[in-house]
Amino acid sequence: MSEQAIIPIASVLTGWRKSSYSGSDEGSCVEVADGHPVRIPVRDSKAGDGPALLVEAAAWSAFVSAVRGGTL
Repeated sequence: MSEQAIIPIASVLTGWRKSSYSGSDEGSCVEVADGHPVRIPVRDSKAGDGPALLVEAAAWSAFVSAVRGGTL
């Protein structure tokens, strides 16, 4: 299992975006920051100043594929 890292204050990063699948109701959404090829920063959109989890690129890719494929 790979080691995960955390950024304590996610707002130090720029370029956050929500999934195009997110609704416009500003509900619970996951945001990712682009431009990080090794570990992908992921945060809760409601907690912009909170922590971000850094997910290894291969794990993030597998997650996105599973969502797109309908298995999640």
